[in-house]
Amino acid sequence: MTQATQNPVDIINARVPGYKDLQMLLVNKEGIIEQILPMGTVGIHGCVSLLNLGGDWISLGGVDLQINGALGLAFPDLTAENAHILQKITKFLWDVGVDGFLPTLVTTSVEKIQRSLAVIAEIIPSQQAGAKILGVHLEGPFLNFQKRGAHPAEYLLPLTIDEVKRVLGDYAHVVKVITLAPELDPTGKVIPYLRSLGITVSLGHSQATFAQAQLAFELGATMVTHAFNAMPPLHHREPGLLGAAITHPDVMCGFIADGEHVSPTMLQILLRASYQEKGLFLVSDALSPLGLPDGVYPWDSREIEVKNGTARLADGTLSGTTLPLLVGVQNLVKWGICDVETAILLATNAPRQAIGLPEIVKNQPANLLRWHLDEATQELTWQRLLG
Repeated sequence: MTQATQNPVDIINARVPGYKDLQMLLVNKEGIIEQILPMGTVGIHGCVSLLNLGGDWISLGGVDLQINGALGLAFPDLTAENAHILQKITKFLWDVGVDGFLPTLVTTSVEKIQRSLAVIAEIIPSQQAGAKILGVHLEGPFLNFQKRGAHPAEYLLPLTIDEVKRVLGDYAHVVKVITLAPELDPTGKVIPYLRSLGITVSLGHSQATFAQAQLAFELGATMVTHAFNAMPPLHHREPGLLGAAITHPDVMCGFIADGEHVSPTMLQILLRASYQEKGLFLVSDALSPLGLPDGVYPWDSREIEVKNGTARLADGTLSGTTLPLLVGVQNLVKWGICDVETAILLATNAPRQAIGLPEIVKNQPANLLRWHLDEATQELTWQRLLG
């Protein structure tokens, strides 16, 4: 959704995550960031148009690697007939600060998975306005029955190469990330196969031990899905999957910062143990009622009740949230868990790093967010600046 600015713009007195001190950003008339320079450097544009941020932070928009739907549409329910709603979702996500996302398909029938993949595969090449679809995240169906959470048990599948091929069908090129339970594959063949297809492997909904998780990382898994949730807790004698992940320098963990999925105290421990933003990234894990008011909504063949942005099944099982990604950034700052720079990085640069996208803003479209911290209330707000 990049727009040419018509005139070059010099943005001054901006704080840029990953850069020291105040910076100036030079945006050309095509809307591309040409330079990021320390304040005091002479701008090449001669200040044709000057924008003074007065010390506010500036960043690219968020990237959400785990989002299950919005505006009443669950991504596993995509069809040719309702595909137009996906276009509305991309505009909605742009409006809530998201530049790109992975529509996430939770466990369902192979037929529905492939139907949704087919719709998304057709839409991706023609994207224009709105948040960009970066690929698909398959969360299942290769999950541990004991840690399935809200995923329907009848659609879980054994983790074999043949079953993976059956699920992917002709759409492996659309899938960017797949969440699986590595202990379901004692042969150790599936993860290398998925990596050979260019698919990032994330461990989740799993009972994996520390040793099993370590082996999965050695085989090529590089991510963990919603840290703490749907996996064994950290234990002082068996660190488990999460312990293996947060001590591995090349593994990144997604986490949800809604205050319900994980206690703020545990998030603080997670950040202190995980190289701060270098090993973590924020996700929304938002469900189809994202953008809609609290209430009762259909969810596959069941119903979920949404209260204060948290969705649960009738039996109380936590199934997700309906809060946008950047609310997590605001929560981390409000709870005093990390500074503004780190919080912003966790939703912008870090998820880009997790799937191999450029992390810095130089030479990229100036789809920028401006962040302002009210020192008195510690309330962090943002707005679209350019783009």
